Amino acid sequence: MNIRNFDLNLLVIFDALMRERNVSRVADQLALSQPAISNALNRLRSLLDDQLLIRTAQGMQPTALALSLEGPIRQAIQQIETTLSGGHQFDPQSSRRRFRIATTDYAELALMPRLLAYMRTTAPGIEFDILDLPPDTPTKALEDGNLDLCIGRFGELPPRIRRTGFLKEDLVVAYDPQQLDLTSGLDLERFLGLRHIWVSGGQHRGVVDMWLDDNNLEREIVLVTPNYLGATHLIIGNDMVVVLPKRMADQYAGLLPIALASLPLPIPPFDVDIITSSLRGDDLALEWLISTLQQEFTAI
Repeated sequence: MNIRNFDLNLLVIFDALMRERNVSRVADQLALSQPAISNALNRLRSLLDDQLLIRTAQGMQPTALALSLEGPIRQAIQQIETTLSGGHQFDPQSSRRRFRIATTDYAELALMPRLLAYMRTTAPGIEFDILDLPPDTPTKALEDGNLDLCIGRFGELPPRIRRTGFLKEDLVVAYDPQQLDLTSGLDLERFLGLRHIWVSGGQHRGVVDMWLDDNNLEREIVLVTPNYLGATHLIIGNDMVVVLPKRMADQYAGLLPIALASLPLPIPPFDVDIITSSLRGDDLALEWLISTLQQEFTAI
């Protein structure tokens, strides 16, 4: 395809359609008529020989090609906006940026309520898509713009992925006090004798089991789940325990009939980091978000 014959305004409309999945909302957002948006979509379909967005009972659904183009096109538009602004300006009050963040439900629960409240006054036009953090670092998604950043625990990273320290977190043991009596304390022997739920949380191996392996010990894991919220509900009415990050456990203990005990293992606080592509250093909006998270939310 010859780019000189391609109307680049169509890419702006494509980006808006992929965000909104609604012609009328995009028309209002871009101050164009609905027929103009529909005509632009038809032109894109013809140029790319693909339906791109298909009307269904659940609304407009993207094709595989549209999904593959979404990240690169959005990143290209953001790069053009940065370049045209002189590369030195970002106004959070007027920005309409939508960030895609992959994380666990731990970070989502601990961070997002406060972050959304903060953005409401500081950057009211900024929006977020939260996605599940996979077990393997989504390097490609970060590099091609399908993800802006990830928040979680990460091991060794490739050189092209940049790590920014965010939080340090302790672990505690959650249990149902109607099923287990741990009020006198929990020692290592009792801990190993309990039945456990392990929350994988985007990891192949947790810090508790790595410590146990190093000391030739093991615990009985009766269930593995990727979700902290589900695990916490599952211990209610069962004689099982789950190890949780303390910030999350404290919130759950105020909402659910569970109790907390200290973890009887000498495991130091673990790091929760922000990672993004090292190629995105000139993305001022993304740099602003990372700086804001570091400055405003490290005490959550």
